[in-house]
Amino acid sequence: MTLKIKNGQIVLFIGDSITDCGRRTTERPFGNGYVKLFHDMLTIREPEKKVKIINKGISGDTVASLQARWTDDVLFHKPDWLSIKIGINDLHRTLRQNENPVPPDIFEEVYDEILARTKSELPECNILLIEPFYISLEKNDHSFRKSVLEILPEYIATVRKMSKKHKTRLLKMHEIFQAFLKHHDADSFCPEPVHPNQTGHLAIAKRVYLLLSK
Repeated sequence: MTLKIKNGQIVLFIGDSITDCGRRTTERPFGNGYVKLFHDMLTIREPEKKVKIINKGISGDTVASLQARWTDDVLFHKPDWLSIKIGINDLHRTLRQNENPVPPDIFEEVYDEILARTKSELPECNILLIEPFYISLEKNDHSFRKSVLEILPEYIATVRKMSKKHKTRLLKMHEIFQAFLKHHDADSFCPEPVHPNQTGHLAIAKRVYLLLSK
């Protein structure tokens, strides 16, 4: 399998803690999650390619946080390939009624704006949207986890709408994890529903690699 990514190109990943994974501290520069695993897969599968990988994930970010740093952290680098993974913090802040919530309508409005800017300023950039996911099957009516699972489809629907509108690649990661949970318990993929362990990150990295090969 050969990536569509060409020699000399730039691949930029942006998102929240799932993308960050310590890339700004002890795990510079790629973090220790799916971005690093993607880098490693590329290194061993296509060692002849010289590709620049940039990780711009920041823990706790929402889509509004991405919008506030989009010029500096994305457009400045002029990536040939761009992967965006965002949404779970938007949902959590809204559900918990925290400061600066990002309900589904605002999530769509801001996501649309950053994608439109990207398409306008970097028309040749190939974009991959990774849907927000939650690694749980909880059905208890009094559980916060069930509340998340009930609202999550609204955010996923927005990502799918944006992918269709802006003609991007799309990774349906929530569906993939839900399918895994039919065969293994959640601890196989995460210590808690938001943040994957290494197995969970490997699942993401593998599918990112597959999608960037098509």
